[in-house]
Amino acid sequence: MSDLTRRDLLRSGVIAFAFSLAGGSLLNRANGLFAYSAETSAESLSAVAPRERLLMDFGWKFSFGHANDPARDLGFGKDQGDFAKSGEFKFSTEKFDDSKWRSLDLPHDWAVELPFIHDDDLQSHGYKPLGRKYPETSVGWYRRTFDLPASDEGRRIVLDFDGAFRDALVFLNGYFVGRNNNGYAPFSFDISDFANYGGKNYLVVRMDATFGDGWFYEGAGIYRHIWLTKTDALHLGQWESYVRADVKGSGAILNLGTVVQNENPKPETCRVRWQIMDAEGKTVAAAESAPQQVTGDGSATFTASARLTNPSLWSVETPYLYSAVVTLESNSKTRDAERVTFGVRTVTWDGDKGFFLNGKSVKIKGTCNHQDHAGVGAALPDRLHWFRLAVLKEMGGNAVRTSHNMPTPAWVEACDQMGMMMMCETRLMSSNPEGLQQLEKMIKRYRNSPSIIIWSMGNEEWTMMPQPQGVRVIDEMIARSHELDPTRLCTAAVNASFETHFPEQLDVMGYNYNLKVIDDWHKAHPKTPGVGSETASTVSTRGIYETDTLRNWVSAYDLNHTSWSELAEEWWKFYAAREWLSGGFAWTGFDYRGEPTPYGWPSINSQFGIVDMCGFPKDNFYYYKSWWGNDPVLHLFPHWNWQEREGEPIRVWVHSNLDEVELFLNGKSQGSKKVEPLTHLEWTVKYEPGVLEACGIKNGKVVLTEKRETTGEPKTIKITADRTEINADGEDVAVVRVEVLDDQGRTVPTANSLIRFKTTGEGGLIGVGNGDPNCQESDKESKRSLFNGLAQVILQSSKTPGTITVEVYAERRPGPELPSVTLTIATKKVNPRPAI
Repeated sequence: MSDLTRRDLLRSGVIAFAFSLAGGSLLNRANGLFAYSAETSAESLSAVAPRERLLMDFGWKFSFGHANDPARDLGFGKDQGDFAKSGEFKFSTEKFDDSKWRSLDLPHDWAVELPFIHDDDLQSHGYKPLGRKYPETSVGWYRRTFDLPASDEGRRIVLDFDGAFRDALVFLNGYFVGRNNNGYAPFSFDISDFANYGGKNYLVVRMDATFGDGWFYEGAGIYRHIWLTKTDALHLGQWESYVRADVKGSGAILNLGTVVQNENPKPETCRVRWQIMDAEGKTVAAAESAPQQVTGDGSATFTASARLTNPSLWSVETPYLYSAVVTLESNSKTRDAERVTFGVRTVTWDGDKGFFLNGKSVKIKGTCNHQDHAGVGAALPDRLHWFRLAVLKEMGGNAVRTSHNMPTPAWVEACDQMGMMMMCETRLMSSNPEGLQQLEKMIKRYRNSPSIIIWSMGNEEWTMMPQPQGVRVIDEMIARSHELDPTRLCTAAVNASFETHFPEQLDVMGYNYNLKVIDDWHKAHPKTPGVGSETASTVSTRGIYETDTLRNWVSAYDLNHTSWSELAEEWWKFYAAREWLSGGFAWTGFDYRGEPTPYGWPSINSQFGIVDMCGFPKDNFYYYKSWWGNDPVLHLFPHWNWQEREGEPIRVWVHSNLDEVELFLNGKSQGSKKVEPLTHLEWTVKYEPGVLEACGIKNGKVVLTEKRETTGEPKTIKITADRTEINADGEDVAVVRVEVLDDQGRTVPTANSLIRFKTTGEGGLIGVGNGDPNCQESDKESKRSLFNGLAQVILQSSKTPGTITVEVYAERRPGPELPSVTLTIATKKVNPRPAI
C-alpha cells in the first residue's frame, strides 16, 4: 500500500465523504478531498520498509481493578515489594488466566460505560464515578498477547501509545516496562530487552483514572491507538524529521532535517536521502545529506535542502499535500525509512491587518472542541473525527482549536486533508520537565502539519498569569517552541490579568471573551496581532424554543449566554468589524460531556455547542453558515407544532444571507424584511396550524423557500446513514440518523419515541445518542429515545466483508409500536492497516 498515490486511492474505490445534517442535506466530496480510509491514512503510510509500524488495537482483554483494595486489583500493591525484583509480575506472563475477562478492541473508554451518579463533585466530568471516592471504577486492566518472529531479535521494538487516560503502568513478560501519567500526550517504551523472540509475548497495561488533567469529561482507559514499531538499531529518531517550506516567488525552498540514532555500541557512518512527491505520487524534488559518523549509543543531526518549482499551496479551499520519503542509508544499504506528509503555504499574523494565508487576508471562523462524541465518549474511531470536522466545514468553519490538550493524530490529519486550520494547544502550561516534555512532543509530532497555524501554550491560567512566575514560565515555553519550530508563532488563551506583563510576552494575543477590554488592549499594543482564542459560549438546547429551568432547557434562539460570554451575533459582529482582529474560535462547535452549563444535575453535558453531542445542528448553526459560508442560506424556525397555543404569539426567526425574506402563514403574507449583514430576521406570528413558509429573495427573485408544517402523530421510522458502504477493517464506522415521520412523510420535530436497535452481520453497534443534554440513558445499550425528533446510532465494521443490517423499531409514548424498518450497510474488502 505504501506505493499507492492519492489518485490510485480514488480510482480503487475509496469512499468519498458524505454526511447528513439535521435538514437532511447530503455533502459528497467526489473530488476525494474528503475521502477517508484508515489503510491510506498518513499514520498508516508513515512506515517505509524496512521499518514496520503495526496497529495493536485488536484482541484485548479488560477487567476492572480497584484503587484501594489489592485483593480486587490482581494483588497489585499488596505489599511494598511489588517492584522489588524484575520479572515477577505474574499477571503479564503465561501463568495468568484472563479467560473471564471481557474481550474488546481499542480505542476504549470505560467511563462512558459507567452509570451517572448524582455527586456534585463529579459535575465537571459529567457525573461519571471516577476519582478517589470511586476506587472500584477508577482502575482498569488491559491485557493481550502477541507473537514476535525470531528474526526480530537485534531490531529495536517500541510500543507507541497515541494517548491513554490517565496513569499508565506497562508490563511485558513479567517485567515492569514504564509509566506515563498524563492523559493526552503520546508516550513510548522500548521493549526490545524484554521481548520474547520466536514466541508469545504478554502485555499488560494498568490504567488509573483516579486523577484528572482537566475540568471537563476526559474518559478513562486506552482511548487512542497503540502501535508496535520495529526499526534497525540505526534508525531515524521519533518525530525528528521535518520539512520547512520557505515560499519565495514562484518556488519554495524546502529545509529538510532529521536526527539519526545509533543504538549499536560501535560508530556507524551514514547519510540521509529525501524524496519529495506530489499528491499524484510523482517525484518533484530530491536531496541528500553529507555522510557523517554517528557515535555508538549516540545521535546526530542531518540536514539538506531542495527546491520546488511552482508548488501547489495548501489552503482551506485546496488542501494540497506533499510527502517526503526520508531514507537512512549506511554502506549503500537502507537501514530505516519513513514517510512525512507536509504542505506548502505561508502564514502571516499582522497587528494592523489580521491574518493572512498565502498572502490572502483570511478571517478565522473557528470553533473550540473537546474530543468526545455521543455513544463513544473519548474513544472515537478515526472516521468519526472526519465526520465531526465535515459538520463544522458545512457550517462555514475554517479553523478549530484543540481545547485544551494535544489532539489525537486522526483529528490533525483530518484537518490537513480537509482544509481546516488549527490552533494546537498543549494541556499543561508549565516550564517544569513534564510541561516542557508535553509541549515538545506536541510540536515535534505535528510541526509538519500545514493545518496548524499557531501553537497555544495553554488556557486561562488566572492564578499564574498575574504572578512573576507566569512571565518566566510563558517565556520559557515560547522560547522552546520557537527552537523546535521557528515557522510558527505562539499564543495563550487569556481571560484575565490583561493589565499585567503576561499577555505582553505572547507572539499573538489570545482574547478569551472580555469584548470591553479588547479595543483598549490593542490600542496599547498596536503591533501585537490578536485572535479570539475563545469566544461566544452561547447556550441553547436543540429544538427547544422556550427556556424551561425546571427541565434544564434553554431556548434555541440566540438569546442566552453566561455572565462572562456573548451571543453568537454579538461576538461575530464585533470581530468582523475589526480588520486587525484575525477572527476567533467560538466555544464550542460540539456540545461536550461535563461542565453542564447553564444547569447542573440532571444535565450531564454542556449546552455551549453550535451542534449537539451527535452533530445535529442547533439553529445558531445557520447563523454561522449564513455569514461564514459562501452558499445562499435560508433557515426558518421554530417548528410549527404548537397545538396547545392556538392564537398565541410565536416568535419566528430566520437566518439568511439573501437580500430579503417574506414570511407566509397558510398563504397569507406576514410581511417582508430586508436582511442586514450579520443579523437575523424576526417576526411575531399568532399561531394557527398549517404551513409557515419563508421565501428568500435575491436580486428581486425568489431563490430559496423553506417550510415548517404542523405535523401529525408519528407513523413510520426513517433511518439514513452517512455512508451505505464502509471498509471491512474492524475500524470504519457508519453514522446513522433516526427520525420518525407522520402519515404524510413529514419529520415530527417533537417526537420522543423510544427507539430500539437490533444489528446482525459483519459488525455491530458501538454507541447511541440523541443530543439531549439531560438524557441519562446508556450510550451502549441497543436503545435510545428520540430527542426533539432525532437520535443517532454508530455502527462499526468487523474485518469480514459482507453487510451490517440494523433493524429499528419504536414505541410511541403512549401508544403501540411503530413498524420496524431495516438499513443495510455494505462492508467491502480492503487491505487493512498492518496490525499485530
